[in-house]
Amino acid sequence: MLPMNAPLTPVRFARARSPLEGRLRKELDAEVMFDAASRGRYSTDASIYQLMPIGVVVPRSEEAARAAIAIAVEEGIPILPRGAGSSQCGQAVGEALVIDHTKYLNRVLQVDPELQRAIVQPGIVLDTLNAQLRKHGLWFPVDVSTSAQATIGGMTGNNSCGSRSIAYGNMVHNVLAVDAFTTGGERWHFGPMDQNLSGSYGEFIARLKGLYQREQQEIEARFPKVLRKVAGYNLDHLGPPHANAAHLLVGSEGTLAYSERVHLKLARLPEKRALGVCHFPKFYTAMDLTQHIVKLGPSAVELVDRTMIGLAREIPAFEKTVNAFIKGDPDAILLVEFADERAGRLKDLVQLMADLGLPGSVVEVMDEKLQKQIWEVRKAGLNIMMSMKGDGKPVSFIEDCAVPLEHLAEYTDRLTRVFEKNGTRGTWYAHASVGTLHVQPILDMRRDGAEKMRAIAEEACAMVKEYKGAYSGEHGDGLVRSEWIAPFFGPRLTAALGEIKSWLDPKGLMNPGKIVNPSRMDDRTLFRFKPGYESHPPKPALDWSEWGGYDKAVEMCNNNGHCRKFDAGTMCPSYRATQDEKHLTRGRANTLRLALSNQLGAEGEEAVKAALDLCVSCKGCKRECPTGVDMARMKVEFLAHYKAKHGLTARDRAIGYLPRYAPWAARLAPVANALSSIFKSSLGFSPKRDLPKWRTDFFRQEGQSDGDVVLLVDTFNRYFEPENARAAFHVLEAAGYRVHAPRGLCCGRTFLSAGLVDEAKKEARKMVGALAPLVAKGVPIVGLEPSCLFSLRDEFTVMGLGDRLKGALLFEEFLAQKPGKLKLKAMERQVLLHGHCHQKAFDVMPAVEKVLGMVPGLKVSTVQTSCCGMAGSFGYEAEHYDVSMKMAELSLLPSIRNSSKDALLVADGTSCRHQISDGSGRQAVHVARLLESAL
Repeated sequence: MLPMNAPLTPVRFARARSPLEGRLRKELDAEVMFDAASRGRYSTDASIYQLMPIGVVVPRSEEAARAAIAIAVEEGIPILPRGAGSSQCGQAVGEALVIDHTKYLNRVLQVDPELQRAIVQPGIVLDTLNAQLRKHGLWFPVDVSTSAQATIGGMTGNNSCGSRSIAYGNMVHNVLAVDAFTTGGERWHFGPMDQNLSGSYGEFIARLKGLYQREQQEIEARFPKVLRKVAGYNLDHLGPPHANAAHLLVGSEGTLAYSERVHLKLARLPEKRALGVCHFPKFYTAMDLTQHIVKLGPSAVELVDRTMIGLAREIPAFEKTVNAFIKGDPDAILLVEFADERAGRLKDLVQLMADLGLPGSVVEVMDEKLQKQIWEVRKAGLNIMMSMKGDGKPVSFIEDCAVPLEHLAEYTDRLTRVFEKNGTRGTWYAHASVGTLHVQPILDMRRDGAEKMRAIAEEACAMVKEYKGAYSGEHGDGLVRSEWIAPFFGPRLTAALGEIKSWLDPKGLMNPGKIVNPSRMDDRTLFRFKPGYESHPPKPALDWSEWGGYDKAVEMCNNNGHCRKFDAGTMCPSYRATQDEKHLTRGRANTLRLALSNQLGAEGEEAVKAALDLCVSCKGCKRECPTGVDMARMKVEFLAHYKAKHGLTARDRAIGYLPRYAPWAARLAPVANALSSIFKSSLGFSPKRDLPKWRTDFFRQEGQSDGDVVLLVDTFNRYFEPENARAAFHVLEAAGYRVHAPRGLCCGRTFLSAGLVDEAKKEARKMVGALAPLVAKGVPIVGLEPSCLFSLRDEFTVMGLGDRLKGALLFEEFLAQKPGKLKLKAMERQVLLHGHCHQKAFDVMPAVEKVLGMVPGLKVSTVQTSCCGMAGSFGYEAEHYDVSMKMAELSLLPSIRNSSKDALLVADGTSCRHQISDGSGRQAVHVARLLESAL
């Protein structure tokens, strides 16, 4: 599949010296990775840059992290502490030894509810922290948009801000102290500077105080008087009213010391929130009126522009939400939130907008669920913008300029004209409340993007200085903005930054090139798409024209890391089980991109195979990745080429061709089952599982050929669980429908899972030929197995078969829309509902819940799960059994164990039911069987 003879794209660093790797492996309790693919996965963050690290260390303890740093210092190797890698500025990439603390150093060490304080390790994710704080009625209020993946260590390094900074301040206002380790081997508690301190730390504090006294007038003159100012080091916090040395590390981007533990100031959770969505016919008006809105005391005022609204409507996960709170066709909206005692001021906002000439422009949202969904749309702003297809993408480099509110409208208007002059346009969203608008000009970084970026940056810099604002207002400096510190701070303060770094990091090993001694932002050798970058995709097996090619679809991943979330949705189950970057949607996309551009050399093909090995094709990313990375489809494409080159295993054939031999195996069920048991291990299936049993009483009904609904009975429900098909047939008839259940039709799903795309196309063509004429007559197609039915709506459309079957519905979808004459008796039972991944990916779980709600007396509880872990044949395969069970244990099996023994378990997926049986010893049923029992 992957090119082997194409010229190598230049990389900035060859494989690291083996003595360093040897020492790390011998002396550390850590995962140590020096292969090209692993380093490549850490070579990018959410910025435009790519730098190959020397190696990667994932320490299992704080002692191991310190030891890794000590070894690197001895060897003279640069060091880069890294969190989620969601930086937009290039802070998290470098030719260094990466210390990834997210997998193991992620605990809450102490919570003091009375003092409202907590001590945490740097790898803990913000949402995870807040989930633990919720039981105390507390939260950490620096609510960044990447809260599902951002770590406290990364947020500390960046001096993150969040949507509600107008009420709670930035990271620097909420960090009380930091326990840190320096390259000199010192472990210091960085904190308030007004204490009597001794020893080496006391000497360091004395030097800091002396520097502050020396530069106090320059600091007062140079530091902008806006809330959002995160450039350089926080020199203004070295004196009153703060005088806290920890604030020197906040925003230092890992250039001074390694933060081992962070002491946080917490806040009480708001008991009530009210949200007003203000609609504006002109963008300029929204910017001009913000200064009046903030006087009402809101906790947040966030902008969403026309471009973001339009893109969000095209993303399945956000479409319904956007349509629920956007009225008409506004040029921009402002999300204005009030909390607790100020919640009543929503009425004042309505009146203010009327007084300002926009009566009826506010949509009032009091429903907590809708509020949360709206904020999820806003929080996905960057990813939504990056969902643009094509080589031109919104580029982050001036998106954090902060100006006083009275200049906001004029600034945005002037900057828009600068974009136009450079032949582009910008996309606007985010923190109107504090004058920090995320604006990303759309540039093609493969071609003339660097030149345009420089021209726009120079004019933006001059404008921000004119308005006495901050050029770096939220996301930090990194590779993209460090060079702009000097024009704002001047030579004296720029020298002071270098002076402080020399005290803590005299060899310059901590994340070099950021803040102090930076490179140029437009040095193309630092870019992800470097000069000479070329990808070499093979002739595609599937249709990728929507993206402009397979390689362009892969490149849609912007590395923001939304797939690293743990507490919601489906994506990404294998990462949730392993917490390895390799088994993350982002990690897989990066591995594919690097291989397709031949940056992994001879390792490429096998590296991609290894990265895709635990992909369960759940399609969670298809729905939940805001940039639309569809890894399930990408895996099919890869397997098609890999299997064509290397051939099929016996297990591949047993799985792929199952629909072809199923009729014969079912007729000889006792023999087939015995053979399955005998050859199970030799085929590579786990001895810890029983394979599905062939049934001689398989489903044979065909119904009426002129029926007014087609029941599509898949191979699994026909030959392994025919009672599901019979129940569905019975329920549809009871609803008043004449049912036709044709034989011999297969969606090709098993062939796709084995990489046999041509065989899948044969089956698909046969099905289209049989069903398309019925569809043309208006006959609905209804299926039972989610993975099979959704192939008609998904894979069929990219196998050259058109979308004639795209309207096919799952059994429960059909009944939710057209229940007909269906009458159901009461059942006083608890029901625990587990959704198949594809049901969640195609947003049909509400239909299942609606149909179950048609049974009087049922009390339905939907388990919030990712993948069950079985995923077709995946969980049966010997090498995948353990991780399959680990996926199930994340939430599904514990939820079942904690449920009533009398509760009915409902799961529509064949593999889901088998996983539940194997993992809990309880039997789940298809929704059709439950409905049949209620007839």
